[in-house]
Amino acid sequence: MLESISLALQGLWTHKMRSFLTMLGVIIGIASIITIVSTINGTNQQIKDNLVGAGNNVVNVRVTQDGNPVEFSYMAIPASVRPLDADVADYLGTLPGVDSVALFRSNSGGDAVSFGRTQFTGNLYGIDERYLSVVGSSVARGRAFTEEDRVNNRKVALVDQKTASTLFGGEDALGSIIEVKGEPFVVVGITAKDVSTEPVINSVEEYRLYNASAAGAIYIPLESWEVAFRYDEPHSLAVRASSVDEMTVAGNGVAEAVNAYAVASDDYAYAADNLLDKAASLQNLSKSANDQLLWIAGISLLVGGIGVMNIMLVSVTERTREIGLKLAIGASRSRIRLQFLTEASVLTLIGGVLGVAGGIGLAYLLSSVMGIPVFVSVPACLVAVVFSMVIGLVFGLAPALKASRLNPIEALRHE
Repeated sequence: MLESISLALQGLWTHKMRSFLTMLGVIIGIASIITIVSTINGTNQQIKDNLVGAGNNVVNVRVTQDGNPVEFSYMAIPASVRPLDADVADYLGTLPGVDSVALFRSNSGGDAVSFGRTQFTGNLYGIDERYLSVVGSSVARGRAFTEEDRVNNRKVALVDQKTASTLFGGEDALGSIIEVKGEPFVVVGITAKDVSTEPVINSVEEYRLYNASAAGAIYIPLESWEVAFRYDEPHSLAVRASSVDEMTVAGNGVAEAVNAYAVASDDYAYAADNLLDKAASLQNLSKSANDQLLWIAGISLLVGGIGVMNIMLVSVTERTREIGLKLAIGASRSRIRLQFLTEASVLTLIGGVLGVAGGIGLAYLLSSVMGIPVFVSVPACLVAVVFSMVIGLVFGLAPALKASRLNPIEALRHE
């Protein structure tokens, strides 16, 4: 085998230009596939980051009715849903795929919060002591809620940076008094995300999904929720998964456990907001177009394979006397087949390696020039190289069979 590879390399080096032109179809085909796959992977990862948030592996589990989240600002409190507590959250944090769990209540009613004459249009949350760390936020200015705030049901609030810059009309948010359902709450801190990500929006659907999760937020202690709202509102849960890919498992596992513990009616059920499913839906929108591009790139590989077969047939014709001499001195027909198959495989293998390198370079060039996201898949590169070698075996088989079936005497007489 090593001897056959050595002879194949010598033959390629002897006819450098012809070998390169023969490999060109394979190089272009492999480079096209690597470029397309890299941009597809990059776009898919971007969609996931836009919806989920890089490093923020959090899924919300909420009470739903007929598959739709229940907004308790406008609905009666269901008697069949039990309240949750810290012990329940501790247990849920031990489920598979779950890193930690926090309890919260929320209200998105437009008339719930105001500052002077300005209505707050974001989301209001009543949060426990673990919520900010679970969702990947911390207090950037001011202070966090203290144990005394929670025990004494103090009317204090935190605001995120978006709310701090839009709600207060240029005033410093710290120390400002906002009204929550007519009750005065003092802003004691401003929160910020621990990991900040800027999404790249490529479609209206992506904008809607991201914008829904990027509204401003105001937080009050969960214990103070009863000051402005009803004390027996069901809790929601923020579940931090151990990784982005575990979000579905973690969210569904927590929802199932909470349903078994807290829900006594078929009218209501806890369900996870599956952002990964939404991301998959967006990724599938361009799947057909991407598949067509891959098929087109595959055609260039087919053309490259035909070129390899053609040049190998020419090589058999040029080396007929050499083949006849080898057969005459005792070389087996299988050895002749192996030699030509090896030459074809080495030819396409080198073409595959050059194609992968060219594809990676082209992908990053498109990324820098056109802003297209790129993610190079190492397994895809390895598969492409192996596949290029398979092309050599498939399209080199006919020339190899032709060479091995030559009549030694007629081959020696060949001019």
